[in-house]
Amino acid sequence: MKACDVVTFGEAMAMFIADRPGELHQIEKFTKALAGAETNVSIGLARLGFGMRWISKIGNDAFGKFIVEALRKENVDVDAVFVDERYPTGFQMKSKVLDGDPQVQYFRKGSAASTICPGDVDMNHFTSAKHLHLTGIPAAISSCARELSFEAIKAMRAAGRSISFDVNLRPKLWGSEAEMIETVNALAVQADWVLPGMGEGKLLTGYSNHRDIAAYYLDRGVQLVAVKLGPEGAYYRTPTEEGIVEGFKVKAVDTVGAGDGFAVGVISGLLDGLSVSEAVRRGNAIGALAVTAEGDSEGLPTRGQLSAFMEASVII
Repeated sequence: MKACDVVTFGEAMAMFIADRPGELHQIEKFTKALAGAETNVSIGLARLGFGMRWISKIGNDAFGKFIVEALRKENVDVDAVFVDERYPTGFQMKSKVLDGDPQVQYFRKGSAASTICPGDVDMNHFTSAKHLHLTGIPAAISSCARELSFEAIKAMRAAGRSISFDVNLRPKLWGSEAEMIETVNALAVQADWVLPGMGEGKLLTGYSNHRDIAAYYLDRGVQLVAVKLGPEGAYYRTPTEEGIVEGFKVKAVDTVGAGDGFAVGVISGLLDGLSVSEAVRRGNAIGALAVTAEGDSEGLPTRGQLSAFMEASVII
């Protein structure tokens, strides 16, 4: 089994971005791109030079082939991606906006990725990596994908690997809010690094203060909690230190993918040996860059682009 730096798994979709502002049903032309929280992180880490593996299922169709080819071009290892003849690859449509968050409509029910289960994956695909990054999305799309999330964590913990977890709540995919909170927290408390947004943290913990949100997970064994505060930056807390790292001032073009960019920065920084505050600052920088381009991953930088941005940018 080929070794790599970071492994993740989840659902990728073809995405069609409206070429002009307006209601999606009124748009005549769209631009095809790649979507998926885990693929965004995979691309971001690969552009920074990390060996990246993405695990999933796709359908034997044009969308599935597009996803695999797009990731190969980004130097992401897709050897553990399985083609399922029975089910299609999902897709989504995203509006173009001049301000605020775009509208996204998903066509993913019954997708090939939603059928992935522990029996589909050789656990060596996970344990041959140094680090596992998970989000809460696979646990939401099906019970079998949820089972794989827990099995992947179990295997990586047994192998002594580090684990990061971005909660990435998708309430519409869950049977109930209570089920979502219970399951996502059960995954989060087994990770080393947890990366909730402020709103997500409130919902998951019942606390409205970022310090209390972080304390909830630290009290359950997590080693680092970085709470995303939007344009204001991020708050971090470990068993021995805490602080707020201010954000970077940019003009947002497309807000989708900012959290994935933050995850790329924090994970890469910690794997590079940066201090926690420096890693969170890198997370803020990549999260800011992510919103400066249309598409979910198009704004993710190379190391050279990241260095130039961080050196030149004015912090809010």
